[in-house]
Amino acid sequence: MTADSSDTVARAWRAEAVRRIEADYNRSADTHLIRLDLPRYPQIKLYLKDESSHPTGSLKHRLARSLFLYALCNAWIGPDTCVIEASSGSTAVSEAYFARMLGLRFIAVVPATTAAPKLDAIRFHGGEIHTVDDPRTVYDVAHRLARETGGHYLDQFTYAERATDWRGNNNIAESIFAQMSAEEYPVPAWVVCGAGTGGTSATIGRYIAYQRHTTRLCVADPVHSIFHRHFADRNAIALPEGCASCIEGIGRPRVEPSFIPSVIDRMIAVEDAQSIGAMRALSRRLGRKVGGSTGTNLVACAKLIEEMSTRGEQGSIVTILCDGGERYGCTYYDDSWLSERGVDWQTHESAIDRFVSG
Repeated sequence: MTADSSDTVARAWRAEAVRRIEADYNRSADTHLIRLDLPRYPQIKLYLKDESSHPTGSLKHRLARSLFLYALCNAWIGPDTCVIEASSGSTAVSEAYFARMLGLRFIAVVPATTAAPKLDAIRFHGGEIHTVDDPRTVYDVAHRLARETGGHYLDQFTYAERATDWRGNNNIAESIFAQMSAEEYPVPAWVVCGAGTGGTSATIGRYIAYQRHTTRLCVADPVHSIFHRHFADRNAIALPEGCASCIEGIGRPRVEPSFIPSVIDRMIAVEDAQSIGAMRALSRRLGRKVGGSTGTNLVACAKLIEEMSTRGEQGSIVTILCDGGERYGCTYYDDSWLSERGVDWQTHESAIDRFVSG
């Protein structure tokens, strides 16, 4: 095959790959925006952007789609490319979905502590699992596997903030503001999200600035994460060894390239026990289970709403329901698992129960 014909074949494959991803998107409806009435705060409206309704069950479906399109349009992925990612689970689940759609081999490099249901979901979508004992090594191992296979490391931690078009193209920020347009307070006082790669907060923060909204962005972060420390002090770039959160999907031991602190107005550090308690209370209020990072977001929302109420302010707050709780049955919803790790969540569950139920 000549160089010209090889290039023609590669371009045709790439075009078909993009078409498949876009066709999958066209078959999907937008995610729901759930209003959660708060009897104690009638003048403040709380909304949950329910990302668990994506085909792969989490907010990371958006990121995985963007990362694949970014890599395809940069000609980094071809018909025989092995695709690799470093992930605590949910991103890898979504990426395995898109890799199978394109007929590509996919390997997820995950910490050995990743919840078993997430690993099962990766395998369900045709992905392979490569576990590491030290979560800090996921990056180097992913790079090594890419070299060994002649593949491509998607590298969500570097490319999350640039793979998504923050000006529009139905990113999560555009979707939130469109769905809020007919509400009592259509421009939220705050949008609250977590940070794993930093891509979601970068997209939302940039979109708010681009659209000239008065909305402020708050990032809820586990106490044992570097992001809120770096936000307060740019010289803080890594956590001490052995310092880690048990909340999967958010918080990192190092500052990731996609974390852009300058677009964030405020960060709130949340204890793991608070996240678990809030997750449990919200699950009971909704009648279905949510994940731990949603609990983290809710704790930050409660703090902001208390402050707004004290100042006599009215308005709305939007946060993200990141994923469902089905993947955490053997961890966050297992009292023995929490007890073994010294997570005393019951008091915090009661506090958030009063917040959401009155």
